[in-house]
Amino acid sequence: MGLLEGKTALITGGSRGIGKGIVERFIAEGASVAFTYRSSAEKANAIIAALDAGDRLQAFKSDASSFSDTEALVKAVLEAYGKVDILINNAGITKDNLMLRMAEDQWDDVIEVNLKSVFNLTKHMLKPMLKNKGGSIINMSSVVGVFGNAGQANYSASKAGIIGFTKSIAKEVGSRNIRCNAIAPGFIATEMTEELDEKVKENYISNIPLKRFGSVKDIADACVYLGSDLSTYVSGQVLSVCGAMNT
Repeated sequence: MGLLEGKTALITGGSRGIGKGIVERFIAEGASVAFTYRSSAEKANAIIAALDAGDRLQAFKSDASSFSDTEALVKAVLEAYGKVDILINNAGITKDNLMLRMAEDQWDDVIEVNLKSVFNLTKHMLKPMLKNKGGSIINMSSVVGVFGNAGQANYSASKAGIIGFTKSIAKEVGSRNIRCNAIAPGFIATEMTEELDEKVKENYISNIPLKRFGSVKDIADACVYLGSDLSTYVSGQVLSVCGAMNT
C-alpha cells in the first residue's frame, strides 16, 4: 500500500519540471491526482498516457492566476473525484531582471502567477476541505524567498509572500484539521537548468554545501511527506530542500 492510498491531490503546474515529478510520485504512492496545465495539452496528455493510471489521473486546463478559472477548476475536480485531500500550489514563472531594468509587467506577471495563484486555489479549496474535515495544503516557495537573490526581486518577493501566507493559513484553519506548509527548493535539476552554461552551473554548485543540484524527486518526496499521514502534526512550517544552502 502506498503512503497516499485513498487520498486525492490537486497539483497546479503539473505538466513539466517539479510539478510533473510530483504527479508521477503521487501516482506511484497510490493517490488519485488532478493536475493543471496552462497551454500545452500535448504534454499533459503525454503524462497521462505514460503513467496509465486510469481514472486516478486527470488533467485540467486552467490559469492559476485567474480567480474565476480556479473557481471553475476546483468545482470540476470535486465533481470528478468527490474530494481533495491535498492541494499543491506549484504553478510558477520567472521573469528575471535587475530592478533598474525591470518592467512593470515583469513584476506584475510574476506576482500574479506565483503569489495570487496561491490565494486563488487556497480560497476556493478551503470550504471543501472544511466540509471534508481536514486537508493538507503545500505551497511551493523557494530559498530565494528566504534570503533573496540579485536580479530576482519579483520572484523573491512572490516566494517570500508565500511563506507569510502559509504561516497565516496554518494558524487560521489549524483547529479544523487543515495543515498548511511550504517547501523551499534550492537549485533543482530541471529542463531549465539543463540549458544553463556549464560555467554557470559550476558557480551555482560551488555555493551548495552538498555540491550538487537537487533532483525533482527530492521535492516530490518532500510533498509525499507533507501530504501523507507521516506529518499530521506538522503545520505552518517551511521545509528547505536545498542541500544546506539555507543554513
